[in-house]
This record gives sequence, C-alpha cells and structure tokens, in this order.
Amino acid sequence: MRQERIIQASIFDVFAEHEIGRELKAISQWLDEHRSLLGLVIGDLRRHGAQETGRHGLPGEAVLRCALLKQYRQLSYEELAFHLEDSASFRAFARLPLGWSPKKSVLHKTISVISAASWEAINQAVVMSARREKLDDGAMVRIDSTVTEALMHAPTDSSLLWDAVRVMMRLLTQADALQGVAPVVWRNHRRLAKKRALAIQYCRGKEQKTKLYRDLIAATRSTLASLWQAARRLAVCPAIEAIVWRVQVGHYLPLIERLISQTERRVLAGEAVPAGEKLVSLFETHADIIVKGGRDVHYGHKLNLATGRSGLILDVVVEAGNPADAERFLPMLERHIARQGTPPRQAASDGGYASLDNLSQAKALGVHDVAFHKKRGLSIDTMVKSRWVYRKLRNFRAGIEANISCLKRAFGLARCTWRGLAHFKAYVWSSVVAYNLALFARLAVP
Repeated sequence: MRQERIIQASIFDVFAEHEIGRELKAISQWLDEHRSLLGLVIGDLRRHGAQETGRHGLPGEAVLRCALLKQYRQLSYEELAFHLEDSASFRAFARLPLGWSPKKSVLHKTISVISAASWEAINQAVVMSARREKLDDGAMVRIDSTVTEALMHAPTDSSLLWDAVRVMMRLLTQADALQGVAPVVWRNHRRLAKKRALAIQYCRGKEQKTKLYRDLIAATRSTLASLWQAARRLAVCPAIEAIVWRVQVGHYLPLIERLISQTERRVLAGEAVPAGEKLVSLFETHADIIVKGGRDVHYGHKLNLATGRSGLILDVVVEAGNPADAERFLPMLERHIARQGTPPRQAASDGGYASLDNLSQAKALGVHDVAFHKKRGLSIDTMVKSRWVYRKLRNFRAGIEANISCLKRAFGLARCTWRGLAHFKAYVWSSVVAYNLALFARLAVP
C-alpha cells in the first residue's frame, strides 16, 4: 500500500543554514501548503502498476520531492541516491521514511512515471501562488522560442543503418536463445556494417561513397530478411519471451524499412527528402529537425515559452515539427488568456512573431500594447501608444533570453536525458517546475 505522505514528517525538517538549504526550506513549505497536488503523483504511480497491497512503496510525497531535487540540482539517479543518504538537508526535503535510503533503480522507476500533465498542473499552482503573493499578475507577458535536444547523436544515413544492423543482430541473437524453436540460419553483418559506416564517414569521392552505401544497404537488407524469417518462425510461439520479442520486432521492422528507403532516395536517387518525412533516430523516433534562424541544426523539439515580469515561466508548449514563430504567437496568447482569465495589458516578443494579422488579432483580444523586437514593416504607433512604451517593452522582451539561458544551464533544458516523447514532455515540465519553485522561493523570501 503506497502512502501519500509521511505523518509527522515536519519534526525531521532540519535544513542547513546555507543559501541552498534556505531555498529548499522555502520550497518545502510551499509544497506543504499545496498537499492536494500529491493526488496527481499518486494517480500516476497507480496507473503504472503500483499495487494496493503488499510492501509499502516510496510515498508519493517523497517521489515528488525527490524528482524536484533531481531537477533542481541536476543530478543523475545515482548521484541523487547518494545525496539522499549523505545530506541531512536533502533527506529533510525529501521527507523519506526513517531508515529508508532509496536506490537509484527505485528513484528511476518512480520519478519517471510522473506525467507531463501532472507537472503542468503543479506549475499552474506555482503561477497562481505568485499571483496571490503579487509577485506576477500576468499583466505583462513575453514570448520566445528555443530548442531542447533529444537524447541522440547527430544522425547520418550511414550511422542510422549501422544502428539498424546492431539492433537486428541483437534481436536475432535473442531469437536463437529461445527454447523449443528451431534457429534461423543468418549471417552476422555487424562487422561489415561497422566498417562500411566508418569508411563512408571519411570517404570524399562521391562514386566511392555511393559504392560503400550500396554495400551497407545490401548488408542491412540481408539482415532484415533474416529477421523477417525469424519473425515468421516465432509467430505462434506461446512463450512470454517470444511475445516480448515479437513486440520489439514489430516496433523496429517498419522503422528500419523506412531508414533503408530514405537512404536509397537521398544517396542513390539524389532526391531531396522533406524534413517532415525523415527519420533521424531509430530510438528517439519523435525527434524533429529544427533549424533556428539559419544557424545550427538541432534534433529534438521546439519549445514556445511565455514568461512574466517576475521571470517565472507562465507557460511552455512542446511543439510538433518546426512551426514558424509567427504561427504560434496567437495560440500562446490565447493559452495565456485561458489560464489567467484575462488578457495581458502588454505583450512583447521576438521579430519572428511579428505580422500585421498577429498585431490586429492581439489587439482584438484585448492586449493594449504589442511590441515586436523587429518591426517587420509595422509602425510603432500601431503597436504601442508611444515610443517610450516600445523601448520599455523591447527591453522587457530581452529578459526572456536570460530566463531561457538559466533553464538550459542550471535546470537541464538544453538536452532531455529521458527517452520517448511522453518522457520528453515530462522532463521539460519538470525542469520548468524546478526553476519556478526555486525562483518563487527567492522572490517570496523577504
């Protein structure tokens, strides 16, 4: 039976007289004032197989607090397990039961099930607290975009095919190990594929590179044929291991065929494959190709963020694909109005969001002053009531760059270290919540 929280845990709250200790104490007090949020975490834990009987699991309150510690201090699960056992302040914040020192596997299993929706609801509670404390009333909002990279290497056609061969070799080896099934005769192309992928990386001549790609594609297709043969042979095997194996094969087979197809189109046929049709990772299939302002290419997801005068992150959206900033200005503004219940008095954003339609519709929604960093043909008089207001809002907009920089440097938003799209979104929101709670603690302390 998993408990929500530890009764009488406050007697163990002994925090160090240090800046970090004071911040942890302030965040802990805020969490105590919003205990209803624990129901969200408990709901996520129960949906992922937690039993109502048997040994007590890590309490829901401890799971949430450990998750915040992880993002607040940017710790790995192993480091978090060590600090929870070593640091009195960390144990006081985490509200761990007496004598409990959770292992990294337990921390990973429990923290990873907190959903993005739960984190978003917690963030909304932080924003509402800031509004009640008159730290940020949402009357001024600034919007900007950034990119969070997925947990993957920069893709090339050769490296993706090499990944495919490695995965298929592993699956074929697992199929051979299953009891009571006749093994499939297959050839191990792992070494050949690795040599061709490395040769392609350092090859300069186009004809030679094409020849190497043909060899690599042939090795991949041969391994794929062997895997199809093994899948047909194991199609009716009732063993649990065989069922799990078939699920993995059913996931990877269409992806590998897609990789072969896009390589043949790009390398052999010379076709320009649209970015939306490209698969850039065999493992992080949700990753998008993001190019911001003609600069470096990123592989992950584009984020649109809205912050207030206090620097708190009022909202964040993990976008699908690479939509233009101008297309996302009004949806972000409408989300802000829906959450705050009233339109902001003033809004500022980068020049990429600027358009006459965005300006006119923002005014129609009730925003008095709308300032874009670059005018893009719009006059100052149509955007704001005076040049002085425009300068103030333009300077106000620049502050969001510092917010984004802090999120990336100190709270891990530069690169997501969790796998899968659902976990990607949860990671982004957990970083935002940890950032907001730390900032709220600093702003609220007199």
